[in-house]
Amino acid sequence: MALATLTRNLAAIPSHEDETAAGDAIEAWLREETDAAVRRDAHGNVIARRGSTGGEAPSLALVGHHDVVPPDDAQVGPEGEYVIEERDGRLYGRGTADMKGAVAAALHAFRDATIDDLDLRFVSFAGEETGGEGARGAVADGFAPEYAVVAEGSTGYSGPGVTDVAVAHKGRRGSTVTARGRAAHASEVEAGENAIYRATEAVSILRDLEVPTATVLGHEVEGSLAVTEIEGGSAWNVIPERCVCTVDERTVPGERAALERVEAIDGVEWTVDQDLPPMACDEAAYAELVHAAADGAQDGSPAQVIKPHATDAGWLAEAGTTCVVCGPAERGEAHTADESVSIAVLERCAEIYRSVAERLPGAV
Repeated sequence: MALATLTRNLAAIPSHEDETAAGDAIEAWLREETDAAVRRDAHGNVIARRGSTGGEAPSLALVGHHDVVPPDDAQVGPEGEYVIEERDGRLYGRGTADMKGAVAAALHAFRDATIDDLDLRFVSFAGEETGGEGARGAVADGFAPEYAVVAEGSTGYSGPGVTDVAVAHKGRRGSTVTARGRAAHASEVEAGENAIYRATEAVSILRDLEVPTATVLGHEVEGSLAVTEIEGGSAWNVIPERCVCTVDERTVPGERAALERVEAIDGVEWTVDQDLPPMACDEAAYAELVHAAADGAQDGSPAQVIKPHATDAGWLAEAGTTCVVCGPAERGEAHTADESVSIAVLERCAEIYRSVAERLPGAV
């Protein structure tokens, strides 16, 4: 099956509420197109394995996910199917870029790679868009390849149309700062404790916090911190007893901002709602190998870059897998109403993944 056709078929399957059908299609393709050992784990992940599986050879995983964010109304057909269209060498529709096109490219590479002395794996995770549920489950069950190429988008970072190699990405820690006070009538200010004032003290501390940085293979990764929502008060004439702030923190490998300092204020509590780990490639030789594969698959000159978004590579790296991110989606493509992916770049990425698998044995 041609790569564009496989992408179209996978992308047309709704998978924002239940990714089972998309996983079924991936599993069926693997069973029909390869002689790999294929399984579906308890988390909904599709995992396949071929090559030298005796434990002596290095292991490499080609990694994707088959869930998507909810589609825009224009991306859904009359029967609830996703509308996938081809125009000017691109496939348009929910999931084409993030990331069923990349899954299709990884499937082709997994099937087509001529491998010797390599334990080659393919995995498409469930639940990536909802906090990495599938990846976390697989890691907890012992999924631990030595190396991985996570096929999230890395195209267009160093230049238009160039597929780069991300050797690190930021994580995301989402937090809530809750300030509590004591309600009173606003005509008697002294009778209450103003939760909004306590919250603004906390915000002042957050604004002054040092944001960590890290260096990964010679590249600087800089975190960020922002208060993104604030809510408090119940009426114009009531001293507020509660005020809540949402904090978005982009984390870097090795350090976190000291958000706990806000709890030095009376009545202020800090809680972590989500903590998606950052990723840092820990082997320069592997990063160079993938970079060489990317360079050989395109006319442009790819670079090693830093990706600002968290991916399942964070969970794998945290478990000890040496990761890079390399994939067809371009900056700004994912999660949009006009999401699309270049068919030529899909073919390029399939070639990159195949080349990595064929170069890896004996190279690292």
